[in-house]
Amino acid sequence: MDDKALTAIALDLYALPFEEFMAARTAAAKASPGSPKELTAAVKALPKPSVAAWAVNMMAVHEPGVLAQLADLGQRMRAAQATFDAAALRELTRERRALLAAAVDTARSVAERQGRAISATIAADVERTFGALIADEGAAAAVQSGLLVQTLSADGVDTVDLDGAVAVPGAVQVPRTSLPRTAAAPPPTPARAAAPKQEAHRQRATAEPATGQPSDQPRLKAVRETPRPSSPSALEKAKAALAKAREAEEEAAGLAADRQEQSEEAELAVAELVRETRDLRARLKTAEEELDRARKQQAAAAAEAKQAARAARKAERSAVLAQERVLRLGNTRD
Repeated sequence: MDDKALTAIALDLYALPFEEFMAARTAAAKASPGSPKELTAAVKALPKPSVAAWAVNMMAVHEPGVLAQLADLGQRMRAAQATFDAAALRELTRERRALLAAAVDTARSVAERQGRAISATIAADVERTFGALIADEGAAAAVQSGLLVQTLSADGVDTVDLDGAVAVPGAVQVPRTSLPRTAAAPPPTPARAAAPKQEAHRQRATAEPATGQPSDQPRLKAVRETPRPSSPSALEKAKAALAKAREAEEEAAGLAADRQEQSEEAELAVAELVRETRDLRARLKTAEEELDRARKQQAAAAAEAKQAARAARKAERSAVLAQERVLRLGNTRD
């Protein structure tokens, strides 16, 4: 199957207003009767996005610059984490909060311009997806593709799970970053390897409480100063569970709408076949009636032909008798 052709069709479909997706997908599947069956089946199988994923796709279509700003912020935050720059991380964290709030407001406006207002729950899903964009380069590529079918989330540790999140996975090229997530410990220097007593003394000094000036350990200090995310409270967990449940509800509703549309299409096809069957039956009845009339006419014509033949034979005999009488009368005069 041609992934490029499927991607081109998908990009058009996922750029449409939310309510137009189903009808447009059906039309796209029927638009190219000469296309391979695999492509037609793949177009029909394109999933309807959740409302939150659709809102993010609208950002990719109408406000790609906002997503680019978030992706750039993510690059800068990963660079600061790799160098343990605590001051930069604090500043970038403040910038992250401001950019996320502005991006969600923009997403609301874009969605409304496209004919659908998004609720606070949907806005929270959109914000989590933008947060995943910042945290992970793969998520950034997925979000900026405009082909999301479900929202994303990041836990700050593992890479974002993109399984089933993109309509055409092959259309998303995940970049390979040159920055590690955490900085590796520096290798031992020859001086340290050559002086085991000094190394042991240094380890003991590190283990003991500091009584004088602190040692110069900028990386360790940066790690300690880096703000750690607090554990979510029970209320936050409940809200997250509620958001997931509502998202699952929306996805189920979308699937139900999809199946309902398929049912309606099948119902229309059945109705069309019923009408065609009725037309054929009516035509058959008319043909049978015409055949019956033709047979009756044939029988009547055959009967008339027989009667005419008898009349002709009778007239012929009468003519012979008349001729014989004429001959007889002629012979008598002589």
